[in-house]
Amino acid sequence: MPHIPLPEQLPGITGLLEYRLDTAMPIRELTQILLRGESTLSQGERELIAALVSSRNQTNFCEAAHSKAADLLLGDDEIARAVKQDIETAPVSEKMKALLQIAALTQKNGRDVTPEAVDRARKAGATDREIHDTVLITALFCLYNKYVDGLASVTPADPAYYQMLGERITTRGYVRPPGGYPVKSN
Repeated sequence: MPHIPLPEQLPGITGLLEYRLDTAMPIRELTQILLRGESTLSQGERELIAALVSSRNQTNFCEAAHSKAADLLLGDDEIARAVKQDIETAPVSEKMKALLQIAALTQKNGRDVTPEAVDRARKAGATDREIHDTVLITALFCLYNKYVDGLASVTPADPAYYQMLGERITTRGYVRPPGGYPVKSN
């Protein structure tokens, strides 16, 4: 049960963002820029970073949502699972493995990102912007994960919910729909 009153029909981060529209707006805009904006990393690759970070933070709602979004965008239901299980054996490029390792280090503690980890990413073809965006996506999802878990937001158990949410994320992105979300009538 959430620590504050939230709309029952809006589990996870959605209800929290609706609770404070003024703080939600810049968070949503940043998320839209980082995960859907112009980038040399695909949208699916950026969702993999979000899924990995959420998995390591043990935030079930965000892990399920972003794993499903990555699955849909990559057209493969196994890549996100493989990345979360073992980055080094996952079926992703060497550049992506190096960036995911930077994400894993950042998630643990930003100071854990070493020059060697950055050098590995560069040698695998990562640009400075890709390294920057990997760290920023990681930091943003640590914020989201702490937000969801710190206020005990509802985490649906039904996989069909995450299928719907993954489809919503991949088609509409992270912007609030015009007029907000429908209110559940009793």
